[in-house]
Amino acid sequence: MSQLPFPQSFNLVFFGGAGDLVTRKLLPAMYQCHKTGRLVESGRILCLDLLDLTQEAFLAMVDDKVRQFVPKADWDDAVWATFLSRLTYLKLDATQQEQYVALKTLLKQSPAEVTVFYLSTAPFLFATICSNLTRQGLNGPNSRVVLEKPLGHDLASSNAITSDVDRFFYEKQVYRIDHYLGKESVQNLMALRFGNSLFEPLWRRMWISNVQITIAEDVGIGSRGGFYDKTGALRDMVQNHLLQLLCFVAMEPPASLDSDAIRNEKLKVLECLVPFTREDVLTKTVRGQYRAGVSGGRPVKGYLDEENIPADSKTETFVAIKAEIANWRWAGVPFYLFTGKRLPTRLAEIVVHFHDVPHHIFPLPSSGSRAPSKLVIRLQPDEYIRLYLNAKAPGDSMELQPVSLDLDFSGKFKGRRAEAYERLLLDTIRGNQALFVRQDELELAWRWVEPILNTWAADPSGPKPYAAGTWGPSASSELLSRDGFGWHDEG
Repeated sequence: MSQLPFPQSFNLVFFGGAGDLVTRKLLPAMYQCHKTGRLVESGRILCLDLLDLTQEAFLAMVDDKVRQFVPKADWDDAVWATFLSRLTYLKLDATQQEQYVALKTLLKQSPAEVTVFYLSTAPFLFATICSNLTRQGLNGPNSRVVLEKPLGHDLASSNAITSDVDRFFYEKQVYRIDHYLGKESVQNLMALRFGNSLFEPLWRRMWISNVQITIAEDVGIGSRGGFYDKTGALRDMVQNHLLQLLCFVAMEPPASLDSDAIRNEKLKVLECLVPFTREDVLTKTVRGQYRAGVSGGRPVKGYLDEENIPADSKTETFVAIKAEIANWRWAGVPFYLFTGKRLPTRLAEIVVHFHDVPHHIFPLPSSGSRAPSKLVIRLQPDEYIRLYLNAKAPGDSMELQPVSLDLDFSGKFKGRRAEAYERLLLDTIRGNQALFVRQDELELAWRWVEPILNTWAADPSGPKPYAAGTWGPSASSELLSRDGFGWHDEG
């Protein structure tokens, strides 16, 4: 996360450059970087795709699509026109080696200090693209390759992707992207922990009872049925996003903000995750699949009725897991991971629950229960940090009620804050890997997840049904209630 100098020139090459991710996320992010003056003038963006488009037709398509994903307040026609001058389109079939000659010619016409190849393609193309880039001598020491997930279907396929890419690029050139790590609030978690003396003494098992990490989505699978049914929530969200967030919560203080210093501490957390036995999977995990229900005030269909979903699919759209970390700081503290589709609302948050006081001298509140202190770190849709404490309610009695100390980022820090992909794209150009996943992290994450995958695959009962618009199967609440806890809920 340390700020490295920006190169004097760069080429950013998007494979799959006319696809959904590029036009919905990556080009809007680069436009914002351009608009706010964070790009050097001699920075160029090349978009490669199979579509037979002229330069003018491509720019017209980009204009139409990107406008939909940039807030109106941030749109400036004059700035957009100058941004378009950075873009070049090249029709290229990534599987055809001879077509890379045209790419090499384009790059030679505008030599750059750094060249970034962003592979916004299916993973089965990674090895072919890396091989063809190498054959044209485009994998030099100042070249970088960004890999978009999914990075494998299981441990073996993930290792195969790593092996394929490693034949052509060194690990220090490989950037495995996880957009959650680019969120401002994730980095503020680091600042909160390691920039203040207040929390670090409390950030351990003696003071924390449990940690809950949630990524909830109110939408269904949309048009992604063919992809999603082969993936499921465990692979799509837990193996990457949720485990990365867990690492940032649980890691030890790094020696510095150097990329490897941070990633070494994350690796230690993954090494300490308690592996699952078959019995553990049956008692410490819950999988669910949404049925028809009501979402956003309107009726929605169930997963099995979605397009391209087999009628007998056992793919999970909901996961709840009790994870444990076997080290001195966290032994005995459960980490509950929670994700799902067609839930009541969209949110991502980390909630740290502190132990209750050892002896109560105040009367029981009228609600009938006491609320121990907790720290809520909201990642989306809004971003804030909120510390819940107990204070005396107004009146003659000494009854306590929860109050909160708030840090609302949008209220405290005026002006627009960068989106995750903006930060991550700039980091790839700078060469800062702190917010990217290293190969050994990826492997350990898959090793931890794989016993769950295997046990579920052998279980004929399949996922538990839950109605769309609810918080998942009741078994997920039981996962916590057995330990004397409940899910955090602040509406």
